[in-house]
Amino acid sequence: RLTAARLPGDPPGPDDVRALRRHVRTEIARTIGEFSRFGTPDHVVATSKTFRQLARIAGAPGSAEGLYVQRELKRESLEGWVPRLAAMTAAERAELPGVSDARAGQLVAGALVAEGAMDLFGVERLEICPWALREGVILRRLDHLGQG
Repeated sequence: RLTAARLPGDPPGPDDVRALRRHVRTEIARTIGEFSRFGTPDHVVATSKTFRQLARIAGAPGSAEGLYVQRELKRESLEGWVPRLAAMTAAERAELPGVSDARAGQLVAGALVAEGAMDLFGVERLEICPWALREGVILRRLDHLGQG
């Protein structure tokens, strides 16, 4: 949705990227107070395919290395990749390791969200979970069925 609404070009224009970065940071900043009452996190985990792709681009092991190989994304690496991703077309991004054709168009917006969240929440690195929300829902349902 962010890509369609705010990054019309391919590659997106610098003004559009700056405007989306501002928008993302404004929206994230609205929630910081709600989370800060829980204290500083000592372990942060990301569960989306976008984060998996960003970590892969930044050098994390690919899926062929196995499901349980530790993968992480460092903010410093991400910050280095954001301008490079924004300067590429979707077709060029799809050539990067771990990036699918179907999701290459969304990657710049996803990278801006990841960068903003990591920066505003003070996260220097995060661990990549091999599963996302969908898998968690399925596992919970299977667990529930096994009890019944």
